Amino acid sequence: MPPDERREALVCAALPLVLEHGPAVTTRQIAEAAAVAEGTIFRVFEDKDALVRVVAERVLDPAPLLRELAAIDRTLDLRDRVTAVVQALQRRLSGIFPLVDALGLSAPRAADDRGPRPVDEQFLVAVVDVIGADLHRLRVHPMEFAATLRLLTFSATHPRINGGAPLSADQIVAVLLDGMLADRCTHDPETHHPEKRGPRPC
Repeated sequence: MPPDERREALVCAALPLVLEHGPAVTTRQIAEAAAVAEGTIFRVFEDKDALVRVVAERVLDPAPLLRELAAIDRTLDLRDRVTAVVQALQRRLSGIFPLVDALGLSAPRAADDRGPRPVDEQFLVAVVDVIGADLHRLRVHPMEFAATLRLLTFSATHPRINGGAPLSADQIVAVLLDGMLADRCTHDPETHHPEKRGPRPC
């Protein structure tokens, strides 16, 4: 087997084991799952930790998500395009959350590091690109819309935040579009007072 294929086979075999056992996974378990001799691992990776790092990098790699967003059909209705974005992000998060739990990963930011990470910026720009010709319909800045989409999807998908009641992509998109499109009903301050609440003007 060529070295690249052997490396790929080991990474694929290790991923479910890392999710199940975390850092306690053994090279013997990985070798058995990959149907290779245990020594094969050390001809490809320096040690077990190096293999686990590659597994984590594979899951955290944003490139597949960005490619998926770029492939969304721009001729679809805006709601369908935004739904496709949310679904793609949900799939990515469903792979990341278990890995974070298994390995206890965290990425604390320095106190003076207040700007967006490059990866975050790439995602936001990609979302804005998907909205494309419908940007004028938003009543918030496009980057704010993209950031809100990410925040809602993250919190609505994370099992420790959503209280066991995750929101579907359609529900998330309904909050986003029905609350942020400029062509929706005009906000009426009086609707905040139950005694004055009536039909909202459109």
